[in-house]
Amino acid sequence: MERIKWEEYFMAQSQLLALRSTCERLSVGATIVKDNRIIAGGYNGSVAGEVHCIDEGCLIEDGHCIRTIHAEMNALLQCAKQGVSSAGATIYVTHFPCLNCTKSIIQAGITTIYYAEDYHNHHYAIQLLEQEGIEYKKIPFNQQHVAQYLLNN
Repeated sequence: MERIKWEEYFMAQSQLLALRSTCERLSVGATIVKDNRIIAGGYNGSVAGEVHCIDEGCLIEDGHCIRTIHAEMNALLQCAKQGVSSAGATIYVTHFPCLNCTKSIIQAGITTIYYAEDYHNHHYAIQLLEQEGIEYKKIPFNQQHVAQYLLNN
């Protein structure tokens, strides 16, 4: 059996990160990659040291959980905290980024977004990505393909 593709490998990393999510509503993972090397990863969850939604429930205002930091933002903040440039990088996300994460991704200099599932794809986010020439592409995650590969090797 042939090796999994880079896209599958990095999306699998994002799927694993999503398993760390502390959000009750949606588990999301994000992996930032540069030159086929992972430079940061994140999942959606609470501020470090704060209570988690899985323990105390979501803190909802205007239909959104205000306790949760999105996976993409956590990955970008990890780059900032470690002093690693995300300029020219690619981000692999389990779900299409929200508008605010899309704006942050653009500002961070990321040039490509790969996502596995659509999720409230905001029309303005798409407009911004196209305006800025940011490639975005849905690459569905084939869990069975990865599992089959692992079983055979």
